Amino acid sequence: MAGTALRRGAPRPSALAGRWYPGDARALGQSVRDYVADAGEREVGGVVRAVIAPHAGHVYSGPIAGVAFAALAEGPRFRRVVLVGPAHRVAFQGISAGDFARYELPTGEVTVDREAIAALEAAGLVGCVPEAHAEEHCLEIELPFVLETLGDVPIVPLLVGRATGEQVARALAATLRDDDLLLVSSDLSHYQPYDEARAQDLTTLAAIAAGRGEELDGHDACGYRGIQGALQVARSRGWRPEVLDYRSSGDTAGDKRAVVGYGAVAIVA
Repeated sequence: MAGTALRRGAPRPSALAGRWYPGDARALGQSVRDYVADAGEREVGGVVRAVIAPHAGHVYSGPIAGVAFAALAEGPRFRRVVLVGPAHRVAFQGISAGDFARYELPTGEVTVDREAIAALEAAGLVGCVPEAHAEEHCLEIELPFVLETLGDVPIVPLLVGRATGEQVARALAATLRDDDLLLVSSDLSHYQPYDEARAQDLTTLAAIAAGRGEELDGHDACGYRGIQGALQVARSRGWRPEVLDYRSSGDTAGDKRAVVGYGAVAIVA
């Protein structure tokens, strides 16, 4: 998709197929199902309302993402997904909604709830910076899991730029419905030696489990603003986080000299 100019209301083609995950529909569907099945049954202490899942290439973070999505197996039937993640490639102020007709994947299409985006924009809570979404991976990487585990549900894709956790919380609170899943896309520490990364990441996950999002910054998790916003919403609604899994690229498909950390967290009512 390099050089492709996206337009509001147009389809958003895959930027990752064949690179970050398999480009073949059958292979992609099977690999995602395997990641979720390999996670096994995950008991949580309540009804899952939100999950935090990593967003690296599936060969690296897929097993941990599988744990996050496996936690949804016994939960309610979600009618929509509100998806929030950090902008990695284009800098902008605030929150950019992916105001596209749909996201196109090898395994199918994911429609966008453009009416919800219009309402958020009218309220001054989000804008739309199409070029920020063109090559961004953090939202798309979650969508094969959404399709395989939740089926054909619309999404509200929100990309966080220079914004605060409070701004994210306001946008989430304004759009989250009782039958929505909140999906926060974030990796943890980046490119530290294995043991150092593990120590830092476990401290980060302990802060998340305790609802202390204000302690996090970009060194702890690239999606820390989305996590902060989700934890603020969770606190206001009486939800609580539960850490389900932690591994790094040194445990999955990378070496241990410089790893990226991945956590799976459920937020339950």
